[in-house]
Amino acid sequence: MSKLYVEDVGQGVPVVLLHSHGLAGSQWRRLAGDIVARDLRALAVDLTGQGKSAPVLEPQPFSFATDVERVAEIVRAVQPAHVVGHSYGGLVALHVARAVPGALRSLTVYDPVAFSVLDPVADRDARAILDDLALAWRATPDDNERWLRGFVEFWSGAGAWDALRDDMRAEFRRVAWVIREGVRTLMADRTPLDAFAHLDVPALLMTGERSPLPARRVVERLGQVMPYATVETIPGVGHLGPVTHARDVNPHVLATLTARRLEQPSLAVR
Repeated sequence: MSKLYVEDVGQGVPVVLLHSHGLAGSQWRRLAGDIVARDLRALAVDLTGQGKSAPVLEPQPFSFATDVERVAEIVRAVQPAHVVGHSYGGLVALHVARAVPGALRSLTVYDPVAFSVLDPVADRDARAILDDLALAWRATPDDNERWLRGFVEFWSGAGAWDALRDDMRAEFRRVAWVIREGVRTLMADRTPLDAFAHLDVPALLMTGERSPLPARRVVERLGQVMPYATVETIPGVGHLGPVTHARDVNPHVLATLTARRLEQPSLAVR
């Protein structure tokens, strides 16, 4: 199995950091610095095909389950560990928590794309919006560029693709296939909501006030069933909050990582 690249800094209790699709472990640079300053160890992972991890090239098939397996291996090696994930990284983090029960000190996710937990009836409004994310992969570079544009603007709004720096657009193009495969497989996932009802780990579930409805609804549903979950909505912030508004998001993460008596969590949904 190909290993993932990990930027490993600091000493003490490990904190495994999982990034959003199209980015890399470097998205957590500021948070990693804060973690190390609190005498903790930050392990910023580059997920499969992204950042400095080995590429996944078209037409090689890929599933988000591969990242779950690879990250679970990292967590087993350093357990017990805190795990933090954003968007796609949040989805991976949730499934890692299921895969290695007892290996996590805490779980923190921001807008995890665990769309399988949405109810077909009660969440039909959110599910209808997801139709815009299930864009088909076409045969030409121009069509695939349109797919990338649609993906980025689904999460960040109209004009977001053009607003990216040239180097960021180039990186999205480089990893487009693995993003597409990750989206394809997570949209096909059928893990039910009650599969997360048995996670006996202190959890912080975060979303942004301006995040897309499906992402906010996923956090709401998870907060209803996870027994030791705290739900936080960050005012005025969207889906990319951990990147664009790190000063607003990071204090919530750090409070969870440094909370006392995590071994005896209490239910607190706000």
